[in-house]
Amino acid sequence: MPLYEHVMIARQDLSNTQAEALIEHFGAVLADNGGKLVEHEYWGVKTMAYKINKNRKGHYAFLRTDAPAEAVQEMERLMRLHDDVMRVLTVKVDAHVEGPSVQMQKRDERDRGDRGDRGDRGDRGDRRRAS
Repeated sequence: MPLYEHVMIARQDLSNTQAEALIEHFGAVLADNGGKLVEHEYWGVKTMAYKINKNRKGHYAFLRTDAPAEAVQEMERLMRLHDDVMRVLTVKVDAHVEGPSVQMQKRDERDRGDRGDRGDRGDRGDRRRAS
């Protein structure tokens, strides 16, 4: 079956347990339609770049699924109809990456070194310094 990754944003006025229950609900929708929820991550409440439905923040969730296209379409349809879900993004992937997503990794693990260290920048060797 095809592999998918989904990011869902739910309303900010939900509790953490209600947001987790949404994840479980949509996992059950997938299971009812012949798919399965491989893994899910609750990213917590995050500030968005712009308001969506008069909300500045939202509960973010990440789902990794293994499901036929019809099951994913049904899950997306129900997500779009659900009052608590504001946005959904689904991407088809070739393989699921093992381990936590980038959002769940610690900042120092993502950066792999000092922020000021840019490594070798050999393409700038011929430039003159301004005095």
